[in-house]
Amino acid sequence: MGRTWCVLAVVLGSLLVGMPARADSAVPRFPADFLWGVSSSGYQSEGSFPDSNWTRYAEDKEPYRDSVDFRHRYREDVERAGDLGVGIFRTSVEWARVEPVKGSWDWAEVAYYDDLIASIRAEGMRPMITLSHWVHPGWVADQGGWANAATADDWLRFVDFVADRYRGLGVVWITFNEASQYVVHELTEGSLSVLDVPKMRKNLVRAHRTAYDRIHAADPAAMVSTNIAYGNVLNGLFDQALFTQVTDKLDFIGVDYYYGASVFNLSAINAATGAYWKVKAEPEGLYYVLRDYQRRLPHLPVYVVEAGMPTDDGKARADGYTRSDHLRDHLYWVQRAIGDGVKMMGFNYWSLTDNYEWGSYRPRFGLYTVDVAGDPGLVRRPTDAVPTYRTIIADRGVPAGYTPVIPPAWCSWEGALPSCLETLPTPPA
Repeated sequence: MGRTWCVLAVVLGSLLVGMPARADSAVPRFPADFLWGVSSSGYQSEGSFPDSNWTRYAEDKEPYRDSVDFRHRYREDVERAGDLGVGIFRTSVEWARVEPVKGSWDWAEVAYYDDLIASIRAEGMRPMITLSHWVHPGWVADQGGWANAATADDWLRFVDFVADRYRGLGVVWITFNEASQYVVHELTEGSLSVLDVPKMRKNLVRAHRTAYDRIHAADPAAMVSTNIAYGNVLNGLFDQALFTQVTDKLDFIGVDYYYGASVFNLSAINAATGAYWKVKAEPEGLYYVLRDYQRRLPHLPVYVVEAGMPTDDGKARADGYTRSDHLRDHLYWVQRAIGDGVKMMGFNYWSLTDNYEWGSYRPRFGLYTVDVAGDPGLVRRPTDAVPTYRTIIADRGVPAGYTPVIPPAWCSWEGALPSCLETLPTPPA
């Protein structure tokens, strides 16, 4: 019976996520046209932010100050990204900044975004523009936010304006950043009620589907998607927020991966309390996630729009895992995914600099660290991952024969049955 169960488990597992990578799988170089990038968002980094849902939410949290003042230091930060050798610079054009009053464009702020996009292109990079990264104008909050169908129409007018302005510039477009988390934040921080969640979901779906068509009408060669927040046991629910209703309106699969889980590692629960630095990394989980989404939409390429590692206020992690370790380990598994048939399009590191992590500066994700609370000069200091990322990009992958610092976990949640069958359990020390 035991042998029969194992055979059935392997078959079922392969149907669910594809067979897992073997220890002797080839690790190919990244293709020459692979898109390397860095990610950021406007509200989290810009400072000098106008009235919005999040300037209101931040009143009860750690003071926003001027974040890392990207609004006035963007040229030097764009140069830092260019020096890494990346080809993609992801940021957001903030609706609240461009249209602070309904029906009235702020042309000084439009000029800022014009110059930001021009600076990105001048450094030899393509812009990846997020059109909604959980932030909307204060006047939108006052009209009920995304529970009001009028908000979708207002946002689409903003989309038309931005798409028309930056068409033909090689922009990669993201409509909504992690729609599931947008809904969660509006529930926990804003005035959205549980009964209003279906309304927000319906309006987000309509807005994405319409925006996809309108962006392509303005910019026919553009690539358009929405990025998914991978969420372990809640992933099916997360996908239902937007992704599963718009799979016919995507040009690539955008995935954000931060936290995995396994039988002996349930530390991802710390993310729910904001103690992100206490989560033990599960690098191989990214491999299984990429395989799973590729299986579901085999005709589309896959792009890791966000991946990164938090530290506690810039201090070394208690487990000794460094940002360089994290970067190499995760990219190793992306290379393994390529070797096993995943059509990878690109990878963005989150984030170029530390920034406002939705209420706190304590979690630090940046390739360049910035002490917002303690350094009035907001000096960008490179972490160990800066030369590491530059080398990986130049070499098109991790060194030959690389062994991940964190070995594959037994019974990874992402890997399901194949993960449980391929590796013997190794309890934590």
